[in-house]
Amino acid sequence: MRTVFLDVGPLAHLAGNGSLQGHSILDSNELIAAPGMGIVVMDDTIEKIAPSAEIQDEYGAADSSQTDLSEVTVLSLNGKAVIPGLVDGHTHLLWAGDRSRELSWRHSGKSYKEISNLGGGIQDTVKSTSQATDEHLLQLGYARMRSSLRSGTTHLEAKSGYGLTTESELRLLRIASQLQSMDHLPSLDLTWLGAHDTPAGMNTNQYVEHILSEQLPSVLEQGFARSADVFCEPGWFTIEQSEDILKSSRAGGLELRMHIDEFSDGGGGGLATELKVTTADHAHYTNHESRMEMESAGVNTGFLPGTPYAMGSQWPNFNDAIENDFTWSIATDFNPNCKTLSMPFLGSLLSQRCSVHPLAALVAATRNPSETTPHPSGKVHGRIQEGGIANFNVLNAPYWEAWCMQPSETPFISTCLNGKLIHH
Repeated sequence: MRTVFLDVGPLAHLAGNGSLQGHSILDSNELIAAPGMGIVVMDDTIEKIAPSAEIQDEYGAADSSQTDLSEVTVLSLNGKAVIPGLVDGHTHLLWAGDRSRELSWRHSGKSYKEISNLGGGIQDTVKSTSQATDEHLLQLGYARMRSSLRSGTTHLEAKSGYGLTTESELRLLRIASQLQSMDHLPSLDLTWLGAHDTPAGMNTNQYVEHILSEQLPSVLEQGFARSADVFCEPGWFTIEQSEDILKSSRAGGLELRMHIDEFSDGGGGGLATELKVTTADHAHYTNHESRMEMESAGVNTGFLPGTPYAMGSQWPNFNDAIENDFTWSIATDFNPNCKTLSMPFLGSLLSQRCSVHPLAALVAATRNPSETTPHPSGKVHGRIQEGGIANFNVLNAPYWEAWCMQPSETPFISTCLNGKLIHH
């Protein structure tokens, strides 16, 4: 099936190879086409991008009698701006329960670790998730992914981590794999995060031994996870423990990701550099030298601006990433304390609160994270270019900047997902 989109407004195609760094992330002449382009989609692939008039000569006008609707659908976007499908490179998708009471605890001055000791935190969610049925978790995941799609996300990374036993971690990955096969949902890239916290009844050394001897081999045998992740943070998993888990994961064929320096500079950036992991996320307190070493090692810095927003802490200096030419992306970090799956909301935080140019925020939400979480088809995504997967968003506005100026609801009237147009 071929679908033709005519009369595109400004087209923020962001086309090209690899991630963008430095001031190239702001080059509108290279990354945005003027109004008047058209896009031809064949099945799930962008077949052609050319001036709208040229494409209309070939396929006819929208709703024209020249068009054979059994083979070709021709639509006019009437000058609406278009941007790539958004890529959410860090989510904790599957969990059950509610930890809203922790907001009051935080306002009374309790730290994340103190809240955990009170029975809140990750362990609270682990308990609730263990009590939820498979069907309930599947329904939660489906509803969350539909919400994500409505906010323009066409691909997301999803972690396990709220199981902390071999059986429960495998269960979360299995349920996520069921979501992978459902229609009209963003595509998924699965990550095993068994090293999210230490389960009750074990000390951390005992749990690491369990991970290495039992949980990781079972995850590898199951085969659903593409990557492994570790919560490398003082009070959770040490540098040495994280290194053991990550090296063993790589030996088993998994790609590597890390949570680092969310609450303090715990040295996670050094390990990320040494292991050359795909992405080191949070990186809230990572020192400048470590950030530059990560860049030299090819490590993406994955900023999660929704987390400091939800936790009431300060944002890092995102523009420092631009000035110092290192590779970075943004993601929602959807979790029980940061309950947003809206990438446009993150774009608003950066652009309207942190003085980040909206084009830089858009690249950090599309092209750059697409390099850390590939599309299952193997095709290019996170940008709009010939031969790439047909994932893009049509804004309810004639300007591409509108993508990050409506944080309370979706700025998109429709999303092309794997070549199929879904109206919002």
